[in-house]
Amino acid sequence: PLSILDIGCATGRLLKHFRDLGWETAGAELCLESAEYGNSEYRVNIQSVPVEEAGFPNASFSTVHASHLIEHVDNPAAFAEEVFRVLRPGGVFVCVTPSADGLQAKLFGPSWRSVIDDHVTLFNRRTLRRLLMNAGFDVEAVRTWGGLAVGSAPGWIKRPVDRLAKKWNFGDVVLMLARKPG
Repeated sequence: PLSILDIGCATGRLLKHFRDLGWETAGAELCLESAEYGNSEYRVNIQSVPVEEAGFPNASFSTVHASHLIEHVDNPAAFAEEVFRVLRPGGVFVCVTPSADGLQAKLFGPSWRSVIDDHVTLFNRRTLRRLLMNAGFDVEAVRTWGGLAVGSAPGWIKRPVDRLAKKWNFGDVVLMLARKPG
């Protein structure tokens, strides 16, 4: 059966979507109130603990999703290894994070909107790929989007820059699709 673990799932709305499609779902969310809301309102299984403490068995999930989370983790290598452990052989990890080699990072430097105190580690495409490969993953796809932040340029400049950032892969956000060899 298809199954998904959403790490940093907030209230579990994405989990509800997948559950409604017939997937088995689980989530890990540090905010207790968000986890409780998702469990009661969406009837999804969210644990309010770090994923490393959730106790998921080896090879539990066909898919793991973590969006805008890995940059907050104290030990990204241990996190990637835990994701690898809970994935089934052939399973996929969808990891989304700000891209430190994107256009905005280059334009704004230390004033870039993702340079904030709770972002412990900022990745670029090369360092995120290396982290995932060191954990055992095969990286299958890398995509970026987001050329300019809202309000940083007039719309007639922002719209084409955003399209080009996505097309030419120099955006502010990176998505990496990695697979556990099967």
